[in-house]
Amino acid sequence: MAAAARAVQPTRGELLKLRKRIDLAKRGHELLKEKRDALVTEFFDTLDRFEKVRGEMREKLENAFEKLIYSQIIMGSLDLRKAAEASMRDLEVDIGTRNIMGVKVPVVEPEDVKRKIMERGYSLHQSSPKLDEATEEFESVLETILELAEIYKTVKFLAREIEKTKRRVNSLEHVLIPRIEESIEYIEMRLEELERENFFRLKRVKAKME
Repeated sequence: MAAAARAVQPTRGELLKLRKRIDLAKRGHELLKEKRDALVTEFFDTLDRFEKVRGEMREKLENAFEKLIYSQIIMGSLDLRKAAEASMRDLEVDIGTRNIMGVKVPVVEPEDVKRKIMERGYSLHQSSPKLDEATEEFESVLETILELAEIYKTVKFLAREIEKTKRRVNSLEHVLIPRIEESIEYIEMRLEELERENFFRLKRVKAKME
């Protein structure tokens, strides 16, 4: 019998308290297991989405660079660089949060990434239609990158919460619940011993009185 079990007071009141505590611990253990399993399902669903969006991003990048190369061939490097500098801008991105089973994950909300042709800053007369196509593709790539960043962070936060929940499940399953069960077993054993001692003591008293 562990020292922790022997440290408890072997009384009926303590026994009732420990029985209530172990019921609570077992309910908590089951709830945490359910949460862990649901988080794992959500994690793999999100990971699948991440792989899908990453594949889309690669495909869009290939298309965008292909059109950019055509633009460079038609316009020349200098004019292409001037057009790129003219179209530069700051992009504002709002980052909010949403809740997945108690886990706060980011929500990336950029301003309109895609612009109309007239809003891109470069001269339409000195550029190629291929540049318009390339610019549109790169704007689509940027949208996908922001989406990918949101999914990536969600995967990380879910993985962290899964690990934390697993540790709590293991702590309850392998440490707290066995320790309480051991204490209950010790108290029940001590109470039985006391009852036997009282029984024999009463028998001796009765025998003496007779």
